[in-house]
Amino acid sequence: MRRVAVLNDYQRVALDSADWGAVDAAITVFDEHFTTTAEAIEALRGYEVLCLMRERLPITAELLDGLPDVRCIVTTGAANRAIDLEACARRGVIVSGTTNGLGRLATAELAWGLILAVARSIPQEDRRIREGRWQTTIGTTLRGLTLGIIGLGGVGRYVARYGNAFDMDVIAWSKNLTEERALESAVTAVSKEQLLERSDVISIHTVLSPETVGLIDADALSRMKPSATLVNTSRGPIVREADLVAALRDGTIAGAALDAFDVEPLAADHPYRTLENLVLSPHLGYVTRDVYAEFFTETVRSVAAYLDGEPIRVLAGPNAVTPAGAVVRQYEDVK
Repeated sequence: MRRVAVLNDYQRVALDSADWGAVDAAITVFDEHFTTTAEAIEALRGYEVLCLMRERLPITAELLDGLPDVRCIVTTGAANRAIDLEACARRGVIVSGTTNGLGRLATAELAWGLILAVARSIPQEDRRIREGRWQTTIGTTLRGLTLGIIGLGGVGRYVARYGNAFDMDVIAWSKNLTEERALESAVTAVSKEQLLERSDVISIHTVLSPETVGLIDADALSRMKPSATLVNTSRGPIVREADLVAALRDGTIAGAALDAFDVEPLAADHPYRTLENLVLSPHLGYVTRDVYAEFFTETVRSVAAYLDGEPIRVLAGPNAVTPAGAVVRQYEDVK
């Protein structure tokens, strides 16, 4: 029987989030995180279809070389930068994706939750009240403060809307942001330097790319107000970890909240775990029941179509075709 692997299902919810009855294959769920390519190859030999949860497992040329039976990869989300699409295309591996509409909304809501958590020291006060202590911090009122958004895309626009609802002064920057596009979200477009210097809260919602790796480094952090806070629900490498640790320890900025990290899951001895002025969440941006239902329902649809030889939306390769031979949408069309 043909074999399908559902990967990195940390919470073991994939099979309960959708009806997999249409998939005529043996399905195995892996809830562990593979720490090396060799470990992943050993576990996944013999599987024809891999179902990915976002970027939890990098699909590299080395991994594909060790898994010659893989013919189809289905990722949740409309794009997955952890997949080497060129390597997949060279090997004839079909890569399909799902939509990500609810995921953007869920991430924006989490970002706002983290903004409030930092402003009012909610995690710290929760811990202390359990220890028998009472009112150990003084919070910050958001009304009238400046919210700076880096990346006014699908998530950033929602965060801007929430900032306006809290009567904040909302500004935004990204490389290609225009004044007209900013005004559509009732936001003022500014330069990167102005955003860093003016913002009381900075929330990151840009994609990870060679241009954005290390975008927030020691220099950027030094330009921020000492009273400012930084929130990152996008991708870990956008913020240089060592520079943020130093800035939080030295009081260069007042606090931060992170939902994404360079390496996930976060190492047990990571210095982030020792910082009192840092709020951590384990990449929960898209982790809601509604989003999982959307992701896995569409995953099932794509896997079943592939196994039945029917057309599916493909994300890989300029000449990618479905099993039925029909040319389909390319990766660049669905970012």
